[in-house]
Amino acid sequence: MKRFGIIGYPLGHSFSPGYFNEKFRNEGIDAVYEKYELATITDVQGVIEYTPELCGFNVTIPYKEKIMSYLDIVAPEARAIGAVNLVKITHKPGSNEKHLEGYNTDVIGFTNSIQPLLQPLFHKKALILGTGGASKAVNYGLRQLGLDTLLVSRYHKNNTITYEQVTPELLEDYTVIVNCTPKGMAPHFDECPDIPYEALTQHHLLYDLIYNPDETLFLKKGKEQGAIVKNGLEMLLLQAEAGWKIWNS
Repeated sequence: MKRFGIIGYPLGHSFSPGYFNEKFRNEGIDAVYEKYELATITDVQGVIEYTPELCGFNVTIPYKEKIMSYLDIVAPEARAIGAVNLVKITHKPGSNEKHLEGYNTDVIGFTNSIQPLLQPLFHKKALILGTGGASKAVNYGLRQLGLDTLLVSRYHKNNTITYEQVTPELLEDYTVIVNCTPKGMAPHFDECPDIPYEALTQHHLLYDLIYNPDETLFLKKGKEQGAIVKNGLEMLLLQAEAGWKIWNS
């Protein structure tokens, strides 16, 4: 039996095991998908070494950047993004030694999901809330789609602004806002990024990478102002299918 999985911490919110195990049952695939909740990235070595049937795994918060140092090859796009969310494991010819390849399917899922919502007349600049691995894929994808981007962090960093600098005046130009933080993820339903929601209009587009709950407080506040809103479920499904193709290529 082939094994696949997901590494990260915590993993209580993860949709992937249910999605893939249902897929395996429905399609008669002799495989299982498991959670590998790792307190530290160094624990990934034990997972790889002691799970001989492991053919690949997804990578989520907080290891999308840290996993790269454990890989033999990183695909050019993932290297450009600076984050990996999918690892394919193969055996080197004539050897039991494992070969690890890293990819980023987040950017595929995100761009294909948000592109139909973009209105060129209004959506020219985007704010990206958060600076982790997922935000790197979002930034790369939005720039591919022709938008100018600006990252927002809780802390002072190079090439970013802080939440205190997200003013109503700034939101007049930055009409696409993507939440790449865990703010609002179950069970923290009453949390949301600290931005001036009263400045949002019907020309704004709010996209939340969170998919549990279906409507975060971030999206609810945007909808109340007439903004277009979308959660990350479709992105997750699209990136999962892209990842399955890589694992089977």
